[in-house]
Amino acid sequence: MKFIPIAKPILIGKEKEYIEQCVKTGWISSQGEFIDKFEQAFAKYCGVKYGVANANGTTALHLALAALGIGPGDEVIAPDLTFISPVNAIIYTGAEPVLVDADKETWNIDIDKIEKEITQKTKAIIVVHLYGHPSRLDKILEIAKKYNLFVIEDCAEAHGAEYLGGKIGGFGHVSCFSFYGNKIITTGGGGMCLTNDKKLADKMRILLNHGMSPKKRYWHDQIGFNYRLTNIQAAIGLAQLEQIHKFLEEREQISAAYNRHLKDIDGLILPPSKDWAKPVCWLYSIIINRKEPKIRDRLIEGLR
Repeated sequence: MKFIPIAKPILIGKEKEYIEQCVKTGWISSQGEFIDKFEQAFAKYCGVKYGVANANGTTALHLALAALGIGPGDEVIAPDLTFISPVNAIIYTGAEPVLVDADKETWNIDIDKIEKEITQKTKAIIVVHLYGHPSRLDKILEIAKKYNLFVIEDCAEAHGAEYLGGKIGGFGHVSCFSFYGNKIITTGGGGMCLTNDKKLADKMRILLNHGMSPKKRYWHDQIGFNYRLTNIQAAIGLAQLEQIHKFLEEREQISAAYNRHLKDIDGLILPPSKDWAKPVCWLYSIIINRKEPKIRDRLIEGLR
């Protein structure tokens, strides 16, 4: 069985060819054809109209929040079991993060605990698809509609995952992806915002480019950021996207093998896989019963 390292990207497609095109044409910075191609191809893959490439997964979250008008005095709900990026992005806007516990079934935000945390200050919910397993988006969208809240999907760990037959990334007002070196597909360091709202996409494009007006060059009528992706990074991303089906299949084979070998070991909880979702294996993660601490050491030794 093929070993997939978490800390080393798999660059076996047209990455070198596309990078050489960037070098030959001189388009190596934040403009060039590969940025447009990558945005369009990734949006199409996820079934969403508009893609906005940017610097990384954290900047993607910050752009989404800023474009939605989140700011000081607002509250944003997020899960407490996740990487720190959603919380950092909320704080960047001046808003306050409100953390909700995870449920034991999916390890994602507990939908039964969201409503009790909603106040008059609540403006949005960030939904993280942890380790590649989708959250219960239909229930979360119902809550958001009831209280007139924005929904932002954090899909950093879930490229290609599906929920009720549709690719994650197209359910919320905005979805945010990371293409860091250890993700399912990578640009070295990069991010993407997806949305079906053209005005929102246009707003994010302005914000990521120093707040520069698209109609009047070097005219800045709002505060913006330098969150641009480079053409070389986008070239790598496009080559990676062309291989995503292969990457996902290989990860699924490894995940299935782990499940077969570990399913009968008492004291282990294997990764969730609900019938309403098609998760992807970003990281094969397990929970070990605290009453069986020696299992961890045995597993580590057995996997070496």
